[in-house]
Amino acid sequence: MNPCKGALDGLKVIDLSRVLGGPYCSQALADHGAEVIKLEPLSGDETRGWGPPFEGTDASYYRGVNRNKQGIAVDLSCSEGIELLMTLLEGADVLIENFKPGTLKRWGIDYTEVLSQRFPGLIHCAISGFGADGPLGGLPGYDAVIQAMAGLMSVNGEADGGPLRIGLPIVDMVTGLNAMAGVLLALHERQRSGLGQSLDITLYDCGVSLLHPHVPNYLAAGKTPRRTGNAHPNIAPYDSYATGTEPIFLAVGNDRQFAKLCEQLDAGHLLQDPRFANNGTRSTHREALKVALEHHLAEHDGAALAQQLIGLGVPCGVIATIDTVVAHPHTQHRDMLVNIGDYRGIGSPVKLSRTPATYRRAPPTLGQDTRTVLEGLGLDAQQIERLYAAGIVRG
Repeated sequence: MNPCKGALDGLKVIDLSRVLGGPYCSQALADHGAEVIKLEPLSGDETRGWGPPFEGTDASYYRGVNRNKQGIAVDLSCSEGIELLMTLLEGADVLIENFKPGTLKRWGIDYTEVLSQRFPGLIHCAISGFGADGPLGGLPGYDAVIQAMAGLMSVNGEADGGPLRIGLPIVDMVTGLNAMAGVLLALHERQRSGLGQSLDITLYDCGVSLLHPHVPNYLAAGKTPRRTGNAHPNIAPYDSYATGTEPIFLAVGNDRQFAKLCEQLDAGHLLQDPRFANNGTRSTHREALKVALEHHLAEHDGAALAQQLIGLGVPCGVIATIDTVVAHPHTQHRDMLVNIGDYRGIGSPVKLSRTPATYRRAPPTLGQDTRTVLEGLGLDAQQIERLYAAGIVRG
């Protein structure tokens, strides 16, 4: 394999999705070599306006998840727009969409009745809030709403405070990752059967799937989990702790790490305390343990101690802000920042030894590649101009 080509080189993806889950999936596929054509309505992906900040005419929110894609703008509410989509699908492997369930059927291109018959090898990835049926079927879903409805907010926040939204769109992003996993599973199976299939990926399912260890704890003990702030419900010490300067986060997962922590803090007497003999007893007496640890931590500089502890094999870190993460030399070392001209974004976390991710194109402006894509479909100049004049396409 040509080492300059990504692992998904030769894969063609038509991406009809907007906002985050679908675009996050298609960008990950594109980073690893897939050809992705992002088809937007004439008004564009709504996240283009989700600012400030803006970079040119587009919000940074949009630009963060749409690199390495060609962008075209087509009106799918009319028959000629649907015809263009069908022409695009002639050579495609994957179709990603996050329309309200039933939209494709209303347009006359339902997967089961039409797409699977005309394109038997096509993998159709449908992302929605709750799926097409069931008690919540067909209802709209956004990340924060699912965080609320799927129980994530109920376990996030201080113990004496109210439920809080997790400070990033975790449900949308995990949905995008699950969509990518589903696409890759279906592609692998297609090698055996020669057939595509339809993927049903919902934000609700993905939100529920994140409830570890809270659902297992509930199923085992019958107690509704409560908020524990930064503390872990099953492990101690696993929390943020005050020091003589800035706070640090300790994530001590076993007795060996706890012993090293106590030795470094000159707190060997804690190892003799039966309340702290093992993780089970430490979890039961976590409040007393925190008081005892913070008594010793008050003598230390947080940043220096965190570096010492993690060097000794005790998971520990300062609580960094975004600016310090961006500037951190390890972020640079791991190639987690991307630069394409005036575009800057987050790099791919998937590091392949022979076929690494590549960053080839900045996120497209609305309809930037419409003409090029239409020409690639074999349309002549007169046909293309007619589509522009009729308002079917934009770019």
